[in-house]
Amino acid sequence: MSKKLLVVACGILAAVLMVAGLGVRADEFTKEDVERYDAEFMSVVKKGQALWGSPDLGTNKVACGQCHPNAANTHPETYPKFQKQLGRVIAFREMINWCIRNPLEGEELSADDPRMTALQAYITYERRGVVLEPGKH
Repeated sequence: MSKKLLVVACGILAAVLMVAGLGVRADEFTKEDVERYDAEFMSVVKKGQALWGSPDLGTNKVACGQCHPNAANTHPETYPKFQKQLGRVIAFREMINWCIRNPLEGEELSADDPRMTALQAYITYERRGVVLEPGKH
């Protein structure tokens, strides 16, 4: 069977399975999927909450939670936006790094650092239910 014919046959088979209800859509989850995903997410939120209250992100014994208890006044729902401290439009993680560098006197976290993910998960979890308003000041 030629490669082109094989691709066509696979496409037809996929279409038949979808019409028959046997295909799986990317946005369909079982109850078990949702429970697992929620548990994974909340484990990362808890790591972020622990980091938020810890002085370990900096060198001067200051924790994020000292200025922002419960992630108050962080407004992740307004990013990306112009941030005067950096003089340009930034993503939320850049503001987190600004705070780590400046008030906390620590080293920046890379975008893919699990601690950055945990911090963002915790902060956005605390702001759940708030309307997204990118660019708002």
